[in-house]
Amino acid sequence: MNNMNVLITICARGGSKGLPGKNVKEIAGKPLIAYSIATANKFAKSYGGKVIITLSTDSKEIRTIASEHGLVTDYIRPAALATDKISKTPALKDILKYEEERNQIKFDLLIDFDITSPMRTIEDIETAIKIIENDRNAVNLVTVNTAHRNPYFNMLEEKEDGYFGVSKKTATPFYSRQGAPIVYDMNSSFYIFKRHYFENNYNGSLTDRTLVYKMPHACFDVDSLDDFEYMEYLITTGKWEF
Repeated sequence: MNNMNVLITICARGGSKGLPGKNVKEIAGKPLIAYSIATANKFAKSYGGKVIITLSTDSKEIRTIASEHGLVTDYIRPAALATDKISKTPALKDILKYEEERNQIKFDLLIDFDITSPMRTIEDIETAIKIIENDRNAVNLVTVNTAHRNPYFNMLEEKEDGYFGVSKKTATPFYSRQGAPIVYDMNSSFYIFKRHYFENNYNGSLTDRTLVYKMPHACFDVDSLDDFEYMEYLITTGKWEF
C-alpha cells in the first residue's frame, strides 16, 4: 500500500450559491480550506509512497489564501469546469493530467478532499485506502455515516394520487428502524478513485463498483451559518480536534 503514488486534490469553486465564500470563511480563527490543507500535509508526511497535494480553483482569492497556508499552485481551473452544472469528474481528470505531466509520474490513486466536510482523520484515510486496495474490482470509494432516517421506514415521498408513503416500499413493511435495511448518508469528506476510474471514463461519485468507508465518528458537510457555528463550537470546546 505504501509504495503507491497518490494525488490529493482540494477543489474549490469561487462561486457558492448556498453560502458565498464558504470555502475560505474563517472558523475558529482559520479559513475552512486550511483544515483540509493541514490534514493533507499530515497524511503526506506519514505515508510511505509519493504524495502530491494540489489545488483546483478558478478563484484568485482562494489561491491566495491557500498559498498563505502552504498550498501553492500555478494551475487554474478552466471556466468550463467551474460551474455547478457539471459533475466534479471532468475537473478531477483535468488536474490529474496536469499534475502527471508536471511531475512526470503516474498516480495510482486520486484522493479528493471536500473542503466543506473537514472532519476526517489520518486513520480514516489510511483505513479507506486499505479497503479499496483489497478489492481488485472496485473503482472508487466514498465516505459515509449511518443515516438517522431510513427510506424503508420513516422517509416519505408523494405518490401519484397525492398521498404519501415510504420512499422504499417493500412487500412486507418494516415497523422499526432497527429492522429495516441499513442505509448511509454520504458525508462528502473525501473520495478515493483508482486510476482506471478515469481511464474507463466513469463519471460521478457513484459507479457500479463503488465501495464505502463508514466513519466511526461524526462528520458533516458545512453548508450554512448554523453548520459553521456548530463546527466552531466543536473545535473551540475541544470536542473535536482536527
